[in-house]
Amino acid sequence: MKPEELEQVRPRLAAFAAEMLGGLARADQRAKGELYLRGLMLDGKRKSMQPMAERLGVDHQQLQQFVTSSTWDYVDVRHRIARWADAFIAPEAYVIDDTGFPKDGVDSPGVARMYCGALGKTGNCQVGVSVHAVTDWASAAIDWRLFLPQSWDDTTVTDPDAAAEIRGRRSRSKVPDDLRHKEKWRLALDMLDEITGNDAAGEWGLPDRPVVADAGYGDATEFRLGLTERGLSYVLAVKATTTAFPADALPQTLPYTPGVGRRPVPRYRDQPANLKTLIMTAGRKAGRMVTWRHGSRKTPGNPTAALRSRFLALRVRPANRDIPKADDGSLPECWLLAEWPPGEPEPTDYWLSTLPADTRLRDLVRLAKIRWRIEHDYRELKDGLGLDHFEGRSWIGWHRHVTLAALAQAFCTQLRYDPKAPAPA
Repeated sequence: MKPEELEQVRPRLAAFAAEMLGGLARADQRAKGELYLRGLMLDGKRKSMQPMAERLGVDHQQLQQFVTSSTWDYVDVRHRIARWADAFIAPEAYVIDDTGFPKDGVDSPGVARMYCGALGKTGNCQVGVSVHAVTDWASAAIDWRLFLPQSWDDTTVTDPDAAAEIRGRRSRSKVPDDLRHKEKWRLALDMLDEITGNDAAGEWGLPDRPVVADAGYGDATEFRLGLTERGLSYVLAVKATTTAFPADALPQTLPYTPGVGRRPVPRYRDQPANLKTLIMTAGRKAGRMVTWRHGSRKTPGNPTAALRSRFLALRVRPANRDIPKADDGSLPECWLLAEWPPGEPEPTDYWLSTLPADTRLRDLVRLAKIRWRIEHDYRELKDGLGLDHFEGRSWIGWHRHVTLAALAQAFCTQLRYDPKAPAPA
């Protein structure tokens, strides 16, 4: 925003910040929190401490002290954002995703050579995993975890010198000792536990909702099982090479000859097929054209900007030795959804879903495609609100910065919904 635009909405921002930062114990902390939000929202290419302070006309140490050394709980602020999103957005799903933060040095917490989507290649970066409360018209980033690679976990190495070097980096970045390397999908489950209260540590108590994620999470059988154990349905992208049995495939028990070996147990006698084979066998004609939403790019040939493609949905039983079987040897049944666009020789995308068996195809497709909101989230958070501009080297500083960036985005969502609403009294 330009300074004059921000000044016009500042009363609303002050009221919103007071609500979201109300858990901060001291008035000066709440004032600095609002100041930081204004810095994130003002126009400018860089949203690190010094450029923001210059635009705000304050000493950058005020911002730095608030984010890196002041005593306030960023988890409480996230909780408030999540409750706001639950009421204001009325989300339909929780979307899991992650994003890269390119870095030049090696001292920022969690930095390592990893694939970075922002770079489009492997490079020096941090990776943040996030949970978003999403519906078609809006979304909010409500929880975050910074991914710690094995190179930041001294318990994963046996060389004493390497372990000592890792401990030194952890100490300088103030990484809590109990936080170790975890796969991204495990971090996602931890956040869902926190959000929905599905374990003793969960305090937010938000409603259970379907979970949506890309194949980086959907291909992890343990992640899918973890969601099911928590009673959370899902629509997860998976690779075409994932294997499954048709829903009508049944395990068989071979005849038993008394006294000869062990008694046979029921099992599937045929080999599972990959998802591409199952869809190709069903054939293109088994699909239907579905419009999942209307975009903004209208053309003479598409005056409503309908986003439309052909989709097929089959009932299948994913096959993996880690998936528990029922007493009769059968594997659990779920949806296989595939997109097969007109003109394409084969399907382009696949999803597995545990939504109920009577779910309409249109609803399956709409949830599978709802991740587009997250692409919008990251674009706005990074390009407009400085999500990836934090230059500090402390663990808590990173988490506070991304929390405040998410808070700034929540306020922007409120402004878009009603640009002329007056500030609360």
